[in-house]
Amino acid sequence: MSVDHLENIDDAVIQSLQNQSTIATLLPSCSFFINIPFAPARKMIDAGLGVAIASDFNPGSTPSGNMNFVVSLACIKLKMLPNEAIQAAPINGAYAMEMSDEIGTISKGKWANFIITETIPTLAFIPYSFGRNAIQDVWIKGKKI
Repeated sequence: MSVDHLENIDDAVIQSLQNQSTIATLLPSCSFFINIPFAPARKMIDAGLGVAIASDFNPGSTPSGNMNFVVSLACIKLKMLPNEAIQAAPINGAYAMEMSDEIGTISKGKWANFIITETIPTLAFIPYSFGRNAIQDVWIKGKKI
């Protein structure tokens, strides 16, 4: 379902992914940490591909699961718009994991996973204020953690 590690791809790969049921899962903090090219997200989105973003949290390529930073990198380095990056994490991530029936959006019957931020001026504030944590509360399965 998910096609991962698309950091260094060309137009032929993008074309081969068109009209498929897979979703391109991009890992911008991996590119940042091991200093490899960033995925051409803007080109992929413009070609009609579904794009998810994730951290690739592991000690070898991304020893950080900080999704605030991942969303910021998606905007700054992958040229995604703030609403695209913020959608690419929960909604498209849930699709990539074949869990859209349970997570990814706030809907009746789904797990109550969500964040509450401090007062922020716009949605774009989240990725463009990288390094700053505007998250006030995290709720997983309806419980504040």
